[in-house]
Amino acid sequence: MCTGGCAKCLGGTLIPLALFGFLANILLFFPGGNVIDNKDHLSDEVWFFGGILGSGVLMIFPALVFLGLKSNDCCGCCGNESCGKRFAMFTSTIFAVIGFLGAGYSFVISAISINKGPKCLMGNNTWGYPFHEGDYLKDESLYRHCLEPVNVVPWNLTLFSILLVIGGIQMLLCVIQIVNGLLGTLCGDCQCCGCCGGDGPV
Repeated sequence: MCTGGCAKCLGGTLIPLALFGFLANILLFFPGGNVIDNKDHLSDEVWFFGGILGSGVLMIFPALVFLGLKSNDCCGCCGNESCGKRFAMFTSTIFAVIGFLGAGYSFVISAISINKGPKCLMGNNTWGYPFHEGDYLKDESLYRHCLEPVNVVPWNLTLFSILLVIGGIQMLLCVIQIVNGLLGTLCGDCQCCGCCGGDGPV
């Protein structure tokens, strides 16, 4: 696959992933599917906006850049026909690195939250974190230590797991585009590069 076509495919995949990440983070503000009166009762990691900023906003811009590479023609700059396409592909690697960092941020926040467990009303009538080092992941009977919000443990676990998977996939796709972008920088794209079946290298 040509470097521009590959980038377009990656961008088309990143867009829905970013939207799912954004939505998952929004749902975390409604633990157990309920509206809570005190925002201090939300888990701290929800306020780090891993899905909104990391897997969402910071991923939209790279995705749009990747989508635009396929339609980018080989018009050059300063009379050099090869300059335009190569520079566009090189720029895409920079955006891919930004996307990787954003997805990595979401991935780390999600992993920390899963290991820590949700903030909830405990048996001593205080709000806090009743779980330790992910112990609740192996023993569902520990869920009972969270009295409110109802079903907050599976709710947070499911949504942060979704963000974890999304972040992992996004990081992988960004790494692929970094390699693809570097190849495009060296070789150009289909219309410009002999190794892709074009008239010759640019």
